[in-house]
Formats: sequence, C-alpha cells, structure tokens
Amino acid sequence: MKQLLIVAHTPSPNTQALSDAAYRGATHSDLENVRCVVKTPFEAGPDDVVACDGILLGTTENLGYMSGALKDFFDRSYYGVIEEKQGLPCALYIRAGLDGTGTRRAVESIVSGLRWRWVQPPLTLQGEWQDDFATQVEELGLYLAFSLDNGIV
Repeated sequence: MKQLLIVAHTPSPNTQALSDAAYRGATHSDLENVRCVVKTPFEAGPDDVVACDGILLGTTENLGYMSGALKDFFDRSYYGVIEEKQGLPCALYIRAGLDGTGTRRAVESIVSGLRWRWVQPPLTLQGEWQDDFATQVEELGLYLAFSLDNGIV
C-alpha cells in the first residue's frame, strides 16, 4: 500500500475546501493501493514525510511568499528527510490572491534542495475565489494518487 501525504495550510473555509477536494481526489474509489493522510503544516513533520511515497503541498500566498505554516513545516523537516526522501514525487497548489509567482519560486527552491520530483507543474489558483478551484485541486490529488497507485512515479 502506497501512502500519499497531503500537507495543506487551511486558514479559511475556502482553503479548507481545497484540502478536502485534494483528499476526495486522492481517495477516489478506483484507487486500490493508496492510503491518504492529511495534515496541516503544523501537524506534519519529518516522520510523516519519511513514511509517505508521495506528497501534495497546499499553501496560501502570503505577502508574495508561501504561508508561514508551510515554511515552518519545511524548516522542521528539511534535514530529517533530505537524504532518505530524494526523488519523492510531489505536487503543489497555491491559493493566490495575486499571481503566486513568489510563492511558487520559494517552494520550488526548497523542493529542488530536497531533490524531490515534480509530478506536474505547480497549480496556481489566482484571483477571486472560483468554485472550479476545488475541482482543479481534486483532479491534482487524483492524478498524484493515480500515479502512485499505478507505479508511474
């Protein structure tokens, strides 16, 4: 059984809806060999990363950067996973009020240092809330879980 870890910052009902959508996608009934664990960045740590086979990160854009919560997760986890989890399949969604560029670059820099492997480019959900955002994140969760389930990543 493969394990997908979702680490999502959820300070609002909309960002909670995104995390829930990621979980829905990652636990689709057609998936047979994937277990999904969802934690906030404050709950997740290096042991969770070591235990997973893929990771989906979710963050808000805060002042043109990732959330402090996700940065805290990376700060606490980085050295505990850097050697053991090289090549870890990962994906990212950003809930951005602006364009998400600074947030994407910051997370990409850390992921590059960890030597994790992008399953697909980061998903940036820009501007005013749209109900389609949840659909896009659900598809991202499904894609990553499907890839784990079928040994693609």
